[in-house]
This record gives sequence, structure tokens and C-alpha cells, in this order.
Amino acid sequence: MQKTLFKIAKMDCPSEEQMIRMALAPNTRIHSLAFDIANRQMTVIHEGDAAVILQQLQPLNIDSSIIGSELTQVTDAANSKTSNDHQQSKLLWQVLAINLLFFIIESVSGWLSGSMGLVADSLDMLADSFVYGLALFAVGHSLQTKQLTAKVAGVLQLLLAVAGLMEVVRRFLGAETIPNFAMMIGISMLALLGNALCLYLLQKSRSKDVHMQASMIFTSNDVIVNLGVILTGVLTWFTQSRYPDLLIGLLVFALVASGAVKILRLSNN
Repeated sequence: MQKTLFKIAKMDCPSEEQMIRMALAPNTRIHSLAFDIANRQMTVIHEGDAAVILQQLQPLNIDSSIIGSELTQVTDAANSKTSNDHQQSKLLWQVLAINLLFFIIESVSGWLSGSMGLVADSLDMLADSFVYGLALFAVGHSLQTKQLTAKVAGVLQLLLAVAGLMEVVRRFLGAETIPNFAMMIGISMLALLGNALCLYLLQKSRSKDVHMQASMIFTSNDVIVNLGVILTGVLTWFTQSRYPDLLIGLLVFALVASGAVKILRLSNN
């Protein structure tokens, strides 16, 4: 049995961990995966050549490389896997519910306040829900079913992102009113707390592992987006301009579209 340490330079949030798990799920020679998101590393216990695993990761475009490999022994792998799968499923349901809740809150608030930043942030929450939902659906289903579901989710996410980008362009060209900056800041703070809760649950559930450390809260893309919308609300307040909100909306919609492309690539593996 081999123990190989991978460097995943662009892995900085739990969503990307789930995408990696789905990408490697077809490989029956992998016995276990352990993630250190804070240090952007993944440890794989497997049989065969580590280069095969590296090749499976390439479509995700997360800048993967092999740090080193060594021989190891694995005991009670089956029992450990069953226990971990049950714990992971429970955890995924929790973070999925939180992400869906804040998707609804932010999307409704975004349209009421006229803020494309909030609407884009809500879509980012929905994108995370797609990833967690796909990871849950993968349990107990065939590879073909999982790939089809991933493809549908990727297409839907991409269509929503493109529609959002088109709306941003329309508002750039039109004479839109200034967004409600107070609602932007307040709702984004709530979403920030929601993301922090998700990360807390992920950390707590993996208390025996090292990959969920407190520092990941500050490196998560979702948290950065929340802070970006809060900052945009402040800038809107001071400048009395709609352009900061449109710019953050443009950036987040582009980020969501990029995630959709990754899911679609994953569904074709």
C-alpha cells in the first residue's frame, strides 16, 4: 500500500474538497483521503501508481502536484470507511441546509435592495449547495448517475451565472437606482456568520484530522465574497454610486461561472 502526499495549490475551501472526492470516487484503488485545507495538502492511501491519481485531478485545474510517496500499512480500513461515510453524510446535510437557507435569504434581499452583489453572493451559496448535494447524492448511487447529476447541476449553475452577468451588463448600461447599502451590509454579515457556522461544523466533525483548522475561515472564498459585499455596501454608502455593487456582482458571477465549468469537467471524467 502507498501513502502519497499531494500539494493542491488552489484548494482553499470545503467545496473544493468535495469536488476532489467526487473526482477520485471512480478510483477503486484509493483506500482513504485526508485533507489539510489550511496547508493545501491531501494525503491518499492507495494501491498502484500515484501518477494515475494526479491525472484524475487535472480536469479540476486546481494546480495539483505530488510532494512524496512511501509504503504504509492500513488496518480496519472497511470499518473506518463506513464510520467516516456516515459522519460525512450527516455533516453534508447540515452545511447543505445552511447554504440553501442563506441562498433564499440573500436572493430575496438582493432583489428587494436592488443589489447585484447580494444576488451574486446568493448564487455563490447555491453553487456550494450544488457541490454538497452532489457529494451526498454520490453515496449509494452509480458513477453514471452521479455524472449525470453533476452535469445537470453544472449546466444550471452556468446558466444562472450567465443570466446574472447579463443583468449586471444591463444595469451598467441603464439608469438604475443606488442599492440599499444598509440591507447589503446587514444581510452580508448574516451570510458571513452562516459561512463561519458551516466551517465550524466541518472543523468540529473532523476533530481527529488536521485539515479543518481555524485559519481556513479566513482563506475561504465564501468568506472573502461576504467581506467583499460588506465592503461594497460601505463604498456605496460613501460614494452614493451603483458601480461598486455592479463590480462585485460581476466578479462573483464570474467566480460562480468558473465553478460551474469545473463541475461540468468533473461530470465528463
